[in-house]
Amino acid sequence: MARTGRMAAAQGPPHLAAVQRYFEVSLFLLVSTGVLAIVSTGKLDAISTAICTVALIYKSIRVWRDRGPEISGRSATALVLAYCLFSPADFWVLSRNLAEGAPNPALYAALLATIHLLLFATFVRMFSARTNRDYAFLAVLAVASMLASAILTVETSFLVALAIFLILAVSTFVAMEIRHGAVGAVSPPVEPGSARARQLNRALWITSVLVAASVLVLGVALFFVIPRFTTSYLSALNLQPTLMTGFSDNVVLGEIGRIKKNTAVVMRIRVEGDPTRAQEVHWRGIVFTDFDGRRWTGLPASNQNAVLPNAAGEFWFGLVGLPPGSFYPLRYTVLMEPLGTDALFAAARLQVVRGRFWNNPGAPDSRHRGYLLIDQTGSLFNPAHNTTAVRYEAVSNLPTLSPQQLRKALPFFPEYIRGPYLQLPPLDPRVKKLAEDITAGSNTEFGKAANIERYLKTHYAYTLDLTGPPAADPLANFLFVRRAGHCEYFASAMTVMLRAIGIPARYVSGFLPGEYNDVGGDYIVRESDAHTWVEVYFPGYGWITFDPTPAGDAYRGGLLDRLSMYWDWFQLTWSDWVINYDFSRQVTLAQSVQQSSRDWSAQVRALYRRKQAQALRLLIALDRRTEASPYFLPGVLAFLAALLFYVRGRSMIRYVLARWAMRARRGGHLTAPLASLEYGEMLRLLEKRGWKKSPSQTPLEFAAAIPAPEVARPVAQLTELYQSARFGGQPARIEQMSPLLRSLRNLLRSRKSPPSPR
Repeated sequence: MARTGRMAAAQGPPHLAAVQRYFEVSLFLLVSTGVLAIVSTGKLDAISTAICTVALIYKSIRVWRDRGPEISGRSATALVLAYCLFSPADFWVLSRNLAEGAPNPALYAALLATIHLLLFATFVRMFSARTNRDYAFLAVLAVASMLASAILTVETSFLVALAIFLILAVSTFVAMEIRHGAVGAVSPPVEPGSARARQLNRALWITSVLVAASVLVLGVALFFVIPRFTTSYLSALNLQPTLMTGFSDNVVLGEIGRIKKNTAVVMRIRVEGDPTRAQEVHWRGIVFTDFDGRRWTGLPASNQNAVLPNAAGEFWFGLVGLPPGSFYPLRYTVLMEPLGTDALFAAARLQVVRGRFWNNPGAPDSRHRGYLLIDQTGSLFNPAHNTTAVRYEAVSNLPTLSPQQLRKALPFFPEYIRGPYLQLPPLDPRVKKLAEDITAGSNTEFGKAANIERYLKTHYAYTLDLTGPPAADPLANFLFVRRAGHCEYFASAMTVMLRAIGIPARYVSGFLPGEYNDVGGDYIVRESDAHTWVEVYFPGYGWITFDPTPAGDAYRGGLLDRLSMYWDWFQLTWSDWVINYDFSRQVTLAQSVQQSSRDWSAQVRALYRRKQAQALRLLIALDRRTEASPYFLPGVLAFLAALLFYVRGRSMIRYVLARWAMRARRGGHLTAPLASLEYGEMLRLLEKRGWKKSPSQTPLEFAAAIPAPEVARPVAQLTELYQSARFGGQPARIEQMSPLLRSLRNLLRSRKSPPSPR
């Protein structure tokens, strides 16, 4: 039965039905890859994502069953025109609502409305394609879909989609060209499913993969070689960063519990040197000072000071506050994903930061426009907002103070410390009474803080399940009723109890060290690593970290977790060398390549010198051993004799035997072998003087061709004796030939220069 629903105008020549089938499948996969690239960005709304998914599944079933288009061309045109009339409503109503919360809502809404129109036109054309023009338009829409996905995301998923798209694009356009070139040609039929069709499909796929791989390799080479002076031109769009509740100028108890249920990656941190030095580091974000019983608030923006970079692009803070020798520098690099907070996360005692902290790198003189804000608590903020991935390097001076040193700190606190860090709202009296009971046996501020930390860790449980109605006093409810909670409650309880007994303390939010990825050599910090802890003030030493929260469930790795490590390493490499690849990284890479090539050349030269010296030592040692050996000279002579025998053995034996026979048979007749031997010696002597016998010449012709009469006479006599002995003439005596040959040798030696041969 003929293929139902197929369009006669565009199905191609009937003898290339397999090529037509291959082209249609390849084109469908090409368009599907472009649509899925947009869907995979996660920027579409749920309704659009569901419609695209259902439409692709339905069309894939139709293509698998080899069904034709579903709607007519006229209906498709009418649908597209109708949607163009609807597009303004999409922009002003639907897309506007979806763009709420974006840094640039109008731009984001326009982009979403355009993508909706693009997807609608793609599906309408996919369900109505009949002609070559429709096919070409579908291919153009697929390319536009990939460009739209490039605007929406720069994640590693786009790289995978791009690689697949390149292969399918080459495959589709090659098949399209074969269809065009086959019009009017005469060739045997190639039916779908036949052996020739399978062979053709395999050849097309191999060609597509090789061409796409070559394009990718060339593109990668150009990407790393071409100078880059700014970041991506699409970075200014800043589309909807992930909002981070709990990282703002205030936080309500219970908010961070919702963050800790999310496993999205927020940072990747690579530590210079031994990575285990960062196992206990807390990545500080925002420090809160005031508590009203339910909400923590930080310092107002008026207390923030601007810090400008120096000529090297470094921001210096000098927040040490420790005696010399009581801290060690920790150097690390942070790759922070777009977040809905302006806070930058770093280890305590921040010393210096280096990075780009502006969202308009194409602006004139943008290198000098970036600056940071820091407040009195050491909280660091990016006024340009963290709406794109931020990469920065930092150095922190981490304290190495022992408990004995901290116990010696005197309990005298300056007024600028007592004022903000002893503030308390009206409390349940049981809170202060509990703090006093816990610290009753402690005589130092450090001992009191350590006792409260230990008590909270051992007498309360950690949980994220805090269902039930909110309590009027959440802190008292945690300490005396529920006796379980997450880090917010533990940190709040310790901070409040320390303040209640006169020890300055503050509430800090940030992240735990995260999970170390030994594949990429970095720490993966997720939203679930969001954490709060306490910093306690000790005169002479500054603020020291205490963490009263009990440890959560231990991490248990498996095969999937191991594979996720490799995927995360790939994402880190992509972000580090593609998204954040700029001119400075290019210079660094070039310098690294240059240094590596120099090191490699030096290593090769050093290896060559080592091997040369080693070979020389072996030769010298061998020479000394052979000189001392009594078998060396006889062995060399035996070797030379064997070599001579191997090279000239047979001819030498024949010559020796012939000479021996001539001497042994003195007085006898000249035999044919002896005559041939003597004649060959004569030819050898003549050839040295420039007279060489041609293979086409007879012995008599060669003798007659000798131009020198004095040489020609003995040559003619020797030739006659040779022919007489060889061909059965009158055999001569042996004594006749040897004297002639000897006289010829003497004659040739006496000649001054060889004559020119004829």
